[in-house]
Amino acid sequence: MTLSRISNRPRKLSLLTLIAATYCMVCGGPFGLEDLVQKAGYLGAIVTLLLTPLLWGMPTAMMVSELASALPKEGGFYVWVSRGMGPFWGFQEAWLTFMGSIFDMAIYPTLFAWYVVRFWPVLDRGHIPLLIGVAMIVGCVLWNLQGAVAVGRGSIGVTVAILSPFLLVVWYGLRHHEAVQTTPVSVSHLDILGGILISMWNYMGWDNASTIAEEVDRPRRTYPLAMLGSCILVTLTYIIPVAALARTGISLEAWATGGWVDIARTLGGNGLAAALMGAGALAAVGSFNALVMSLSRLPAVMAEDGFLPKVFSYCSPKTGVPTVAVIVCSVVWGLCMGLGFERVVMLDVLLTGMSILLEFAALVFLRISEPQLERPYRVPGGLFGAVAVGIFPLLLIVATVIRNYGEKLGPINTLSFGAVLITLGPLLYLGSRVTRKAHPR
Repeated sequence: MTLSRISNRPRKLSLLTLIAATYCMVCGGPFGLEDLVQKAGYLGAIVTLLLTPLLWGMPTAMMVSELASALPKEGGFYVWVSRGMGPFWGFQEAWLTFMGSIFDMAIYPTLFAWYVVRFWPVLDRGHIPLLIGVAMIVGCVLWNLQGAVAVGRGSIGVTVAILSPFLLVVWYGLRHHEAVQTTPVSVSHLDILGGILISMWNYMGWDNASTIAEEVDRPRRTYPLAMLGSCILVTLTYIIPVAALARTGISLEAWATGGWVDIARTLGGNGLAAALMGAGALAAVGSFNALVMSLSRLPAVMAEDGFLPKVFSYCSPKTGVPTVAVIVCSVVWGLCMGLGFERVVMLDVLLTGMSILLEFAALVFLRISEPQLERPYRVPGGLFGAVAVGIFPLLLIVATVIRNYGEKLGPINTLSFGAVLITLGPLLYLGSRVTRKAHPR
């Protein structure tokens, strides 16, 4: 077996394919908003979806734009934090990201199986739903092994297929709102903070696009444009359908997880409901597929730095894909299928949010330590701007900590469980140092 360095890959992803891949990593359609509407109500959901990109999404996209255009390296955020703050913090960045990904990636095959079973109820027997989720993971692995350009082009088709039925949902909602009005919306049991955290999850993932920087055509120019384009597309995707359906007065009880299908049936009948089922299944595939491409590059680069066995850095000579990393990561994610949605979201936002705060810190540290670094895009405002852009994300992560304290996970709360996972990071780093000294490269 020949080890091939990741940096030898050609740059392939264009602006359009990077926008589509980023869209799938962050959004994958309006699916996942149901719990937000149920917790915050229509008005609360719309306000939250307007504020979250301003306070969370755009600051993160701006930070990613500067760092990805200044340091367009494979491994993305891991490289930024390592260069700006040292290998210890780079390792913590990778650890937090991967722990967050375990809870995030477990959602998609479960959702895929859920939509397939709803379309064909006869399959809802025994272990068949589990096998359906496993089949989706295998399909995405095979897709990823074809290379980044195959994933990027596929993301364009998936995005179009996802959004098409929602155009009909919006049209029906605007045209038939008086005919489907139900009971008035109650605001007595709204969970605004829980809704904000779900909205944060729906706007999370901009930095994932950075890990494939050496597979992107003209990354210094492409990343800022891709962040802007995908941010606009994600925001419109979320706000327009919810705003259109707010006119219908459909009860908040209809907005349970996966409720888009029942809402579509109310508006346009079984045909529209079936279209939403198909779109939901495709959204799960598109998001999982794009994230496999992104997150598998992380262990590959860490293996080159000596933190993981060298085999993880093996890349296919034909496609440049880190084959071992793709397969092993997908197996780990598959083993975590079936975790509850809300607790998974809480842990994902907590752990991934911590890693994003490290990226904001790296933005500031690199401004101080490398002021002459070429930055095709800069967060405006000099050093003050670099600090200020991370203030609102920091406050939202504080809110996440508060919310996790009140969410139970067995005998402990999710904050305590998350703290255990965070503490493991420094311990594993110390262990990796011992291993590297015992087996020098």
